[in-house]
Amino acid sequence: MSTTPPAEATSLGRAILDRALSSLAFRDFRIIWAGAFASTIGTWMQKIAQSWLVFDLTKSSFFLGLDDFLGQLPILLLTILGGVIADRHNRLRLMLGSQYVQMTTAFTLAALVWTGVVRVEYILILSAVTGFAQAFGGPAYQALIPTLVPKAHLPNAIALNSIQFNLSRILGSLLAGVTLAAFGAAMCFVLNGFSFLFVVAAIMSLSLTHVPPAERKTILSDMRGGFSYLKREPALIALTIVAFLTTFLGLPLLTFLPVVAQNVFQGEIGLYSTMMAFSGAGSVIGALIVAWLGRSQRMGLILLFVQVVLGILIAGFSISRVLWLNELILLLAGISSMIVTAMATSLVQLIVPDHLRGRVVSIYMVALRGGMPLGSLASGYAATLVGVPMVLGVNGALMSIVGIYFLVRSHGVREL
Repeated sequence: MSTTPPAEATSLGRAILDRALSSLAFRDFRIIWAGAFASTIGTWMQKIAQSWLVFDLTKSSFFLGLDDFLGQLPILLLTILGGVIADRHNRLRLMLGSQYVQMTTAFTLAALVWTGVVRVEYILILSAVTGFAQAFGGPAYQALIPTLVPKAHLPNAIALNSIQFNLSRILGSLLAGVTLAAFGAAMCFVLNGFSFLFVVAAIMSLSLTHVPPAERKTILSDMRGGFSYLKREPALIALTIVAFLTTFLGLPLLTFLPVVAQNVFQGEIGLYSTMMAFSGAGSVIGALIVAWLGRSQRMGLILLFVQVVLGILIAGFSISRVLWLNELILLLAGISSMIVTAMATSLVQLIVPDHLRGRVVSIYMVALRGGMPLGSLASGYAATLVGVPMVLGVNGALMSIVGIYFLVRSHGVREL
């Protein structure tokens, strides 16, 4: 029997929730959070439907990886330039332009499917165009977040941003399964197109004024300034490496879920979307943990330890043939991956000064996001040679080895 009075238990629960959601007390952050949440639900609906469509058209793990690769390649190539521009120009206008381009590609894909002329080549091209828009909108958004909340609340805000992303992954995955079964892939793409209107409205309602930099240098000079600062901070270099390897080795777990759902468990879109929802639920839990911890002691040590655990989970997923166990592993892997990435991103944002934020954070984001296309392409090709389970097993082992290396050698991360 519990000895805690109900009133005290309620008060404790409210205090925990208030701490976890503290950044939502700030108007502009609350507005952009809500708009991004609504829009990202549509984005995940499209991602689920698009992955299923690509695999249905090609029956190829390689094309699944190629689609992810081409969607992320512009981010890898252009995000640093996008970061420089975000430090020089109006970040809100950059974000608006990015939303309009992504809205257009969603409606275009819907039209291609509805008219029956869709081909995998068209999907790949539209993925690349979407990635181009994100390469300029993403750095502007990342640089904007620290201006919406006080510095003490920054880890909480970053974690809450991850929560909205992953809550939308759960809802988007489940809604995609229902919509695909009832109306087909085209409706998922249409709903995604309309979802961008929410974030457009949120951006337009922000009460921010663009302040141009006092000294205007060349774009190349600004880029060099970002890299020079990064080179002087060993901990930033180490965090960037950790971020790259985490996504390079970890993302294929989600990329190959359509293959696992169909070939291992003989399931359809419902099973695929359910497995994605388990991963998303884990990410929400992981982000809530980071949000509640805030700027805690030994964040670097925690993230490295959790990275080792994440590698073990991925390796375990590769050998399991029990559905409930695989779903549990996806939940735990979602928790672990979110703790690693949210804590790493928080530490980078806390280290970097505001006047360099767009440039330096964009370099970090290239590593974080750039690992995704390269990992998808490399693992997709490797899977055609040795199979998906072997690739995931090797990826998991390598991820744990990387975590152990930085736990032993540190390079400044362990002490953060």
